[in-house]
Amino acid sequence: MKVKVILNPYANRWRAGERLPEVETALTAVGITPDIAQTSRPGEGIELAAAAVSQGYDAVVAAGGEGTLNEVINGLVQASGDEPTIPFGALPLGSANDFCTAVGIPLDLTEAAQLIANGRTRLIDCGRINERYFINTCAVAMEPMVTLEHIKIQRIKGEMRYVAAMLQALRKLRAWQMQITWDDGGYDGPVYLLSICNGPRSGGFYMAPDALVDDGLLDYVMAPEVSKLTVVNILLKLMRRSHIGHKDVVYGRSSRVIIQSQPGTPAHADGEIISESLTSIECVVLPGKVTLLA
Repeated sequence: MKVKVILNPYANRWRAGERLPEVETALTAVGITPDIAQTSRPGEGIELAAAAVSQGYDAVVAAGGEGTLNEVINGLVQASGDEPTIPFGALPLGSANDFCTAVGIPLDLTEAAQLIANGRTRLIDCGRINERYFINTCAVAMEPMVTLEHIKIQRIKGEMRYVAAMLQALRKLRAWQMQITWDDGGYDGPVYLLSICNGPRSGGFYMAPDALVDDGLLDYVMAPEVSKLTVVNILLKLMRRSHIGHKDVVYGRSSRVIIQSQPGTPAHADGEIISESLTSIECVVLPGKVTLLA
């Protein structure tokens, strides 16, 4: 198997680069001699993944966190035309590894490498938010605000870093006036949170606990403007995976979610900020677009 590995050395606060020898050892141990390229700038993973398709690689593997997976998926989908992507694998080197956990890719690198070597694939969905593809989740409003705060935090690590970022975002939170349309309905009014999920986890938390990556639909989770105390209550329930039952949380599944926002809202795709101020957003699902090694 001719495998291209795209490794982001900056993932997990620059720890992924230190694990390069571990990546090489894990792949070699299962009979793969990988061609490993390390990224050095934002967007390079997209270019390397697209080039790997034209260069005839049998599979492309993202080694890093959610942002690395996002870049590789964008390159593969762009290069695939109307067909499913070539086989895509992942070696989890990030801090939360949400997508890998959701689809059963082991966090142990040797076990994850064995999945790649086995060569078994399944078709899964991906999503598109405006011109950017995502494999796991995208969001507007509060969640990308948390992402922006998360980027600023230096001293706290792991899932507690997400908790600290959430508290900072809550302190600054103001509602966005949104017109939202989904397949069988919509909402018009002030919004605090709107997350659109292919997979169940985001930032280590199960935002859409029942989301499936192969059902041809996106799960949306929306909370309107409520009291800050209610927001805290929803967030506490989120940590226990019980927020979907809250009376102020709107949850459903749709093939498309269209959003108009005033003022412009921040937005992310797989944790990567794509804008800090979007007024017009379209999210759609691409059923069976990704060929996953799993």
